[in-house]
Amino acid sequence: MSDLRDAALASKAWPFEEARRVLKRYEKAPPEKGFVLFETGYGPSGLPHIGTFGEVARTTMVRHAFEVISDIPTKLVCFSDDMDGLRKVPTNVPNRERMEEDLNLPLTQVRDPFGTHDSFGAHNNARLRAFLDSYGFDYEFASATAYYQSGRFDDMLLVALERFDKIMEIMLPTLGEERQKTYSPFLPVSPKTGHVLQVPTLERNVARGTIVYEEPDGERVEVPVTGGNVKMQWKPDWALRWAALEVDYEMSGKDLIDSVKVSSRICRALGKRPPESLSYELFNDEHNQKISKSKGNGLSMEEWLTYASPESLSYFMYLKPRTAKRLYFDVIPKAVDEYHQQLRAYPGQDLKAQLNNPAYHIHSGDVPESNLVVPFSMLLNLASVAAAHDKETLWGFIRRYAPGASPETHPDLDAAAGHAVKYYEDFVAPAKEYRAPTEAEREALQELRDKLAAWDGPADPEELQALVFSVGRDRFDPLRDWFKALYEVLLGASQGPRFGGFIALYGVDETVKLIDDALAGKLG
Repeated sequence: MSDLRDAALASKAWPFEEARRVLKRYEKAPPEKGFVLFETGYGPSGLPHIGTFGEVARTTMVRHAFEVISDIPTKLVCFSDDMDGLRKVPTNVPNRERMEEDLNLPLTQVRDPFGTHDSFGAHNNARLRAFLDSYGFDYEFASATAYYQSGRFDDMLLVALERFDKIMEIMLPTLGEERQKTYSPFLPVSPKTGHVLQVPTLERNVARGTIVYEEPDGERVEVPVTGGNVKMQWKPDWALRWAALEVDYEMSGKDLIDSVKVSSRICRALGKRPPESLSYELFNDEHNQKISKSKGNGLSMEEWLTYASPESLSYFMYLKPRTAKRLYFDVIPKAVDEYHQQLRAYPGQDLKAQLNNPAYHIHSGDVPESNLVVPFSMLLNLASVAAAHDKETLWGFIRRYAPGASPETHPDLDAAAGHAVKYYEDFVAPAKEYRAPTEAEREALQELRDKLAAWDGPADPEELQALVFSVGRDRFDPLRDWFKALYEVLLGASQGPRFGGFIALYGVDETVKLIDDALAGKLG
């Protein structure tokens, strides 16, 4: 254990770097609350999405890294801002007309348009918990409504009331001139309508713990700031939560950097230390435009899992969180294969390398073996050449290539075969574009065809790769033009697999016929 901890304390893997920042908070004494608190936040006005997964997955990686370098207990709280007022009706729900009647009510008071839960907030909270549970995340769920109404925030709300002017001093410079005139960090919940009101605070009574505001009908009303009678505006609310719960770590998107700074200042004004934070880069779509939920560009969680495993998505989320990345369908095959490359490398690595291996962080140190004996990219090419529309077609080739493999003994491979067929149908088949070979390419293909026809021996991927290499070596400069020709003429793609491995998987005789068809102009 001491060797592991020493190596982790020196590791440059980003989860360990983040964990060491958290540990530094308690270099003099452990937390009085008895544990280190990691948090992620969630706005339940919509359904969980790929960003939700990424934030919880990455935070879980940092939490595990902290547990490796410290004996201080930890907790992860997934906090739902379900007391926010419904400002607009989502476009992807039924019974939208009825929801219009519930505008400005807290999400936990808005009727569930799906008719399955007590409220829209409860419906989406249930979806969030089911979503997190399905991926095995270890967390505690927290509801803003429950925390406000149960009194969990009462003490800090009274501090916020006392330090109202300090909070306003921080917030007002961040607002426009018109907003400054009506802004208050306290949003009263109207005892008349139940609406969360965006109204100015007219009077404060610190001794009684109350504020006075004006209802839309003109009546002045005095309410306690405790007991769920008010909630905070979102930046003060973020700070209130950090301060009341003594949150130690929370990451957020780069678009919230200024909000983190403002909320951190408010947290200090409330007398507490803000959490350590990581600002991760946002994802871009296929055109390198920022992904937007309202635009619907980019890639959804459900779409990724149609074509690949959740572990491959965790791998994608692990990579360089501070660097912008394209999140689109074409990143999936590379993520799958690289993830399995890391799994295969792990057993032979020393401790330092293992701690830098993404698989260690994806699996919290309990790294499984990979049984993907055929790379995903190779399965895609196989599906393309075989025009496969079911995974059993691929298994016909796989069993010959790897006689000991079966869907039962190699479940990862079986799942990948199914994913490959689906990916081929949706993305590869529509984009296939064969071309005729040049005269030089035709001569090289004919030579390769003849040598394969004369092949006598096992279909060894390395020996076949050497054969392919030898045919192109003296004909093409640079040699990559030969492989590019193989992909474009035989596979109808601009790039492809290690070709010797492809021949071994597809079959020597089958590859001979494939070349014959290409030379005869029968492909495409």
